[in-house]
Parts: sequence; C-alpha cells; structure tokens
Amino acid sequence: MEKLISILFIYILVDNFVLQRFFGICPFLGVSRKMETAMGMGMAVVFVITLSTLVTWLVHYYILVPLGLEFLQLVTFILVIAGLVQLVETFLRKTSPTLYQGLGIYLPLITTNCAVLAVALLAVRQDFSLLESVVFGIAASLGFWMALVIMSGIRERLDLAKVPASLQGTAITLITAGILSLAFMGFRGMLSF
Repeated sequence: MEKLISILFIYILVDNFVLQRFFGICPFLGVSRKMETAMGMGMAVVFVITLSTLVTWLVHYYILVPLGLEFLQLVTFILVIAGLVQLVETFLRKTSPTLYQGLGIYLPLITTNCAVLAVALLAVRQDFSLLESVVFGIAASLGFWMALVIMSGIRERLDLAKVPASLQGTAITLITAGILSLAFMGFRGMLSF
C-alpha cells in the first residue's frame, strides 16, 4: 500500500509528465486557454491513459512476452491506444451523447498525445505489477490534468493582466510554463526515490 501511495504522490507532483518530463506539451499549451476546455481534455486524458495503461500492460505480459515479440512493443502499443480511443469514442457516442459532445474533439486528439504512449511504455519498462501500473496511469494522468488546469487558470488571469507587447501570446505562455515547472521542482525534496 505504501508503494502505491508513493507512486501516486511521485507522478502527480514530483515527476509530473508535463512539467518535469515534458510529455504532452502540445495539448498543454494548446488546450490551456480556457478552464472549460482544460477540464474536458483532462477528464478524457485521465480515462484514456488509465485504460490504455491497463490494456497495454496485459497485452505486453500475456501476448508479447510469451510469444517472444517484445520488439513489437512500440507498434503494438500505438495500435492498442488508437483502437482504445476509437472504442471509447464510439461507446460514448452511443451511450452518453452529452459527455461525447462535451469531450468533442479532445478524444481523437488524445491518440496523438505522446504522454499516453509514454505512460504505457514506462509502466512496462519499470516492471510495475498490474495494480501498480494502473495506479501509475491514474497518477500520471491526474498530474497532466492538474498541470493543465493550473495553466489554464493562470492564462485566464494573464488575459486580464497588462502584459508587455513583446511578451504577449506564446512568449508569456512559455515563460509561465517554465516558472510552473520550477515550482513543481520544489516537491522533489519531499520524497526519497
């Protein structure tokens, strides 16, 4: 139980996939303009990363390893993630049209989010058990969501602030992301690896 709590804390705060490892920067910068869109993308990312981590772990240990096909891991994981996103999209369209419309374009965008593939690959490479992998997927995706929501809140406030003309737009966004990343580095001293 202690290891699971440690995994949660580390991958939400200390080793955040966006702010420390720089995975998923495109959606982080692109979708963080408004809080509403950040929340929708965050919800979709949590669901897809958790589900894909579970499924790719099972595929790796119950199909690829027994057949000696570990060299196909990357291609297999990409196909599994793309297939899962399609299944989730179809399922949501049929069962919950409101949620499907709420997520809108975010579900297909998750297929190309490198954080999804990175979490699936790292769960296998770090030799996590199935439960540890699922907790790792939840923690990594919650860290992504948290970073996205914090950034969207800051960007909404920046829209109201007097930002010098030379720093407006992308420049102030990148500076803010850098400062946010530095702030999260402060969590490193709280836990021994």
